[in-house]
Amino acid sequence: KKKKNLILKKFIKVNLTQQRYNFMDEGQIHIIKPFGPSIVKAKIPIKIVENLNNYIDEIIINEKKSLNLDHGNKLVGDVTQEFKLEKETIKKIGWLEFLGKCVFEWIKIDLGKNITKFNLIESWVVRQFENEYNPVHWHTGHISGAGFLKVPENLGAYKQNKGERDYSGGNLNLIYGTKQFLSPSLYRIKPKIGDFYFFPNYLMHTVYPFKGTEEERRSISFNGLIDEKVYNDYDRR
Repeated sequence: KKKKNLILKKFIKVNLTQQRYNFMDEGQIHIIKPFGPSIVKAKIPIKIVENLNNYIDEIIINEKKSLNLDHGNKLVGDVTQEFKLEKETIKKIGWLEFLGKCVFEWIKIDLGKNITKFNLIESWVVRQFENEYNPVHWHTGHISGAGFLKVPENLGAYKQNKGERDYSGGNLNLIYGTKQFLSPSLYRIKPKIGDFYFFPNYLMHTVYPFKGTEEERRSISFNGLIDEKVYNDYDRR
C-alpha cells in the first residue's frame, strides 16, 4: 500500500524553483529564540499567497469539494471552516518546495545538519471570523508551522482602558514551559499577510478571538516529518 504522504527525498539536490519564487532572499528567513526551542519566521512569496487564496476561494464556493476536503473533525478549533489542501495543488503552486527549503535551511543553521528528506503529512487552511478561536494545542509529526493568507484590517480593542498595551485578539501565541526569571514562556505574533512561522510539533500554541469586524482571518498550517536520526538526536555538542 502506497503512502499518501508527499515525499521530497534529498531535496537539497532537487530544483526548488528558488529563482521562480525567490523565497530564500536575504532577510526573508529569521531564526528566533524567544525561549527553549527555536522557531523560524519566513516570508511566503506573494505569488504563492495569491495562488493559495485563489484556490481556497474556489473551494469555498464549491460545496461538494468543501465537504470532501473538510478537516474540521480532525482539529480542535471552534472556527467557521477548516479544510485540507489537495496534493496536486500543494506541488503545483510551489507550497511543498517552500516548506521543504525553509525547513532544510532552519535545521542546517540551527543544528549544523543536513536533512535528506521532508515528508509532508498534510497542510490545511483555517477560516476564522469574529469571536471564533483556536484553543491551546500541539501537532503531530516532527515539524509544524502556521502563517497568514488574509488578515482583517482591525482585530478589535480592549473594553477597558489598558493604556499602550497591545490587544491580543487574533494573535498567534506560541507557548513553552512556564514564565520564570530570565525565562519567558509566551511569544505573541501579530498576524501579517505572507508571514509564516515554523516550529517543532510539540510547541503549544493558541489563537484568541478577535472582534469588531466581519473580515476573515485566513491561516495555513502543516505537519511534516524529517529524518528520524536528526529529530531524535539530542546531542548538540
